[in-house]
Amino acid sequence: MEDVNLVQMRSGEEGIVVAIHGGFGSRRRAESLGIRVGVSIKKISAQFMRGPIIVQVGNTTIALGFGIAQKIVVRKRLG
Repeated sequence: MEDVNLVQMRSGEEGIVVAIHGGFGSRRRAESLGIRVGVSIKKISAQFMRGPIIVQVGNTTIALGFGIAQKIVVRKRLG
């Protein structure tokens, strides 16, 4: 299994959040959106040139900025 950040994942890939880098504010912002260590996450799409990253956490679809998406580390599922 490979650990990557959300920016490096391809659309349609799924994984488990293993870490959220950054300061207290970044972690708190991610957690307020339901993105916590151990949660399953799926990348839906990404925009060209550092645009927002669209992910699905549970039944919720979320648009994340490029900066915070870089700080969320995911262990990709095989298959």
